[in-house]
Amino acid sequence: MLSTPLLLLSLPLALANSFVHSTHHNNHKTCTVHAQGNNTDDVPNILHAFLECGQGGTIIFPQDQTYWIAQRFHPTVSDVDIDWHGQWIFSDNLTYWRENSYLVPFQNHRAGFILSGSNIRINGHSTDNVHIDGNGDVWYTAEAGNTQEGRPMPFVLWNVTDVSMSNFHIKDPQLWALNLMNGTNLSFKNIKVNATATQAPYGANWVQNTDGFDTMDAENVTLDGLWYQGGDDCIAIKPRSYNVTARNIYCHGGNGIAIGSLGQYLEDSSVSNVLVDNVDVVRYNEDMHNCAYIKTWIGVPVPQSSYESGGRPRGGGWGNVSHVTFSNFRVQGADSAPAITQDSGNNGSFSGTSKMQVSDVRFVNFTGWLNGKNSVGSVSCSQANLCFDIYFEDVHLDNGANGTENVNGTCRYTAEGGVHGLVGRGC
Repeated sequence: MLSTPLLLLSLPLALANSFVHSTHHNNHKTCTVHAQGNNTDDVPNILHAFLECGQGGTIIFPQDQTYWIAQRFHPTVSDVDIDWHGQWIFSDNLTYWRENSYLVPFQNHRAGFILSGSNIRINGHSTDNVHIDGNGDVWYTAEAGNTQEGRPMPFVLWNVTDVSMSNFHIKDPQLWALNLMNGTNLSFKNIKVNATATQAPYGANWVQNTDGFDTMDAENVTLDGLWYQGGDDCIAIKPRSYNVTARNIYCHGGNGIAIGSLGQYLEDSSVSNVLVDNVDVVRYNEDMHNCAYIKTWIGVPVPQSSYESGGRPRGGGWGNVSHVTFSNFRVQGADSAPAITQDSGNNGSFSGTSKMQVSDVRFVNFTGWLNGKNSVGSVSCSQANLCFDIYFEDVHLDNGANGTENVNGTCRYTAEGGVHGLVGRGC
């Protein structure tokens, strides 16, 4: 569970009132929040608006306002409209955020802003506007490609039901841009995420861990329209995500579409009923690693050196990955194309031990080209739980921009006859 103690509201409400204009009409309350300017912390005013109008009202961030976000906060709302034109900018006080952001135990991450509640409607009106600027470029430059503990996610929806968000743009997220945790009935349309490291040398990835759209403990999620530029998963469907549909996706750089990672902890990490359709995967800055892939951890907890382990071994989780379809992908220069790998976290001694069962997965209608490094498809599963009902249908990818089609693949630890439409060693 996410540890999310509420920020104590011992804030000067008189000050907040002077920057929050509230009106009442037919028992409906509207709060319009104005920024103070000069990099003065606007969180007290924003919290005041959530407190006054967050139960059955409307909260407005006007177009011409830029808000300075200098402290963590976590409001809980119900039946609220958030009319979001203005821009939030997270402060560049890296020390504060490292020491004070909310703990997200999954992978030992952090969060700066968490929104909880039910019947939440967020409209950003246009992705031409930036609604949240994570000031991530400061982090990218400071860490130069080596992510350190304490970078906060700029927007976490946690413990929510019946949420809609449209026309929303997150620029330079410090970590994962938009993370859904513990939610049901969530709808998103026209989302934009752009993580750009202005000081990174050409070809260097300083924007790793800037996932665009992540789900975990989420059910009944729809995403229609995501434009992503960054250095990690465009979309990551994480443990206990069910009934997820994502369409009309553009991934510019990074790792493409991921199911996972799954099985990192001693718990059920199942995922089922996922459709990802109509996707462009485009190489950027020599960085486009994957296309569409499923990744699970080994079946034995193994010590890990990364801060993400939180000092604990990882691996050994269990569950099922089933009824997953990736369809209508146009690929331009990814390192790898459709893949299943079940050896994440392996130190060389535990290959093929994953406790995750992968079945009924379809890769349908993939066209375009790879950068010439890898074969068209790879299925590497588990000796303990052999993959089956894995389908490659109309996968036509050239090996190199001017190459000829390479229809070969590799398969390991799959049930006899369990992989269809892929020709190659072990298949």
